[in-house]
Parts: sequence; structure tokens; C-alpha cells
Amino acid sequence: MWSRQTVIRMVSLALLGVSMLTCSEINKQNAPVRLVVTNTQLLHKLDLAGGVGCDVNLATVSIEARLLPPPSVNLPTDIRFDDVRIDRYRVSYVRTDGGHLVPAPFVRSISSLITVNGGAQNLGTFLAFDATALNQAPFAALLPQNGGRDPETGRSIVTMDLILEVFGQTLAGEAVSGSTRMTVDFCVQCSGCS
Repeated sequence: MWSRQTVIRMVSLALLGVSMLTCSEINKQNAPVRLVVTNTQLLHKLDLAGGVGCDVNLATVSIEARLLPPPSVNLPTDIRFDDVRIDRYRVSYVRTDGGHLVPAPFVRSISSLITVNGGAQNLGTFLAFDATALNQAPFAALLPQNGGRDPETGRSIVTMDLILEVFGQTLAGEAVSGSTRMTVDFCVQCSGCS
């Protein structure tokens, strides 16, 4: 026979397990919409000193809200509540050249309404990196007065993936997000952007 303390512990553990499952269910993205973010990269090399070709956007970014297949039960729904209000984007970086130092990620607020199943819509311009990042690692090392080379790789070019994440909510209040990435070579005084 089990003691009273053993039974109390077993019941407590079972309740803890149920509450943990409930919390993880709350954090899941259960929206009936998938946010698809794609890009057409226009520049692959960015000269941080500026120059020829640097007046072009890094990429054009398109966002599309696609309705997911309905559950097995066919209930009438109004898909207008599945339109997505985009409210912010986040830019972060991952080095692909063997280095580890990256600029700090940042978040910017935006406002756009994406109609579900309405086709791709252009995000417009977005900030690829904060101007203050030029004076921080890894970019600062590329400046001529600092040696012009990345200390981690010994190269005059830093290659990294720029990750653009877009966040919003359906008009019904369900969180949605999507992301895209692009590989960029950053350099200083390297004959402009291309």
C-alpha cells in the first residue's frame, strides 16, 4: 500500500505535468494562416563606405498570408478575420565565414495589412543594419584605421546571413510570423556595392 505522502506527490506531479502541457499549448502558433516571407536579393556585396551602386535597396521583400487547410470538421468561417496586421520586423545576423562576432539584432515597428490569399505584397524598405553598427564589431575592424581585416578570419570581407523576421496578428488576434534570409558580404572601400 502506498503512503499518503507518496499519493500526494504522485497527484502533484500529475497536476504539474498537465499544467506544463497547457502552457506549451498556449505558446504554439495556432493561427489558421501561414505567413510566407520571400526576398529577391538585389545586392550581395555592401561597401560600408558607400560608392557606386550603394543607392539600391538590399532586397525586395514580399509577404503573403496563406490560409492553411481547414481541420477535418467543416465549419463555416469568415476568412476576413484571418487577414494579418503586420506590426514589426526583427533583423539578426549569423556569420557564415567562420567568424562569430555579429551586430546586435534590432526590432523596428511597421504597419501593414496582408489580405489572406490575396497574393504577395511588398514589405517596402527595411533597415538592414543600424548605422551605429559601423562603429562596433565586426564592422569596426574593417575600417582602414583599425587594420582593415576581421580579427577572427583575417579577411577584409565579413560574410553573414541577414535574417529578417516579420511579426503580426490575424484580425482575430492570433500571432503569426515568417522569416527570410539573405547572404551578404560586408566590406569597406571595396569598389562600391553590387
